[in-house]
Amino acid sequence: MDTRLTSALIAIRRIVRAAEFAARDISRASGLTPSQLLVLQLVDRQGVLSAGGIAEAARLSQATVTALLDKLEQRGLLMRRRGETDRRRVDVVLTPAGREALAGTPDLLQDRFAARFEKLADWEQASLVAALERVAVLLDADTIDASPILDIGSLQRSAPPET
Repeated sequence: MDTRLTSALIAIRRIVRAAEFAARDISRASGLTPSQLLVLQLVDRQGVLSAGGIAEAARLSQATVTALLDKLEQRGLLMRRRGETDRRRVDVVLTPAGREALAGTPDLLQDRFAARFEKLADWEQASLVAALERVAVLLDADTIDASPILDIGSLQRSAPPET
């Protein structure tokens, strides 16, 4: 196999493995998936959010957010309540158990990436984005709906995202 091809495949595999390791570390520390942790973090930062606000902020589908909220509510980490000013609105708030769960979890992989990426020069950021988008095309992954959460998700193509 060509040396550049081998190097490219190894780099892709390292990225996939980093996402796997990060998801495993989060699960071991908190019993949460990266997607669940992101939802808790968003609600913690905002104080109160609607499901639609979470979907928009996390760039996840409404259906995925609803499934995430169902699981997090079942675990007692957050709760949904009717809006105080608009009873049609359903607000999501963190419970004390949710705050406690957040306190013991490691950073999300994308948070570490973002901190380092933002320190790069503009040209280098643009170059990396272009290269990564090209890799997605080469892997026929450019049309796959994805959020900016580095989570391994379900391994079955037809299955909904893991929540």
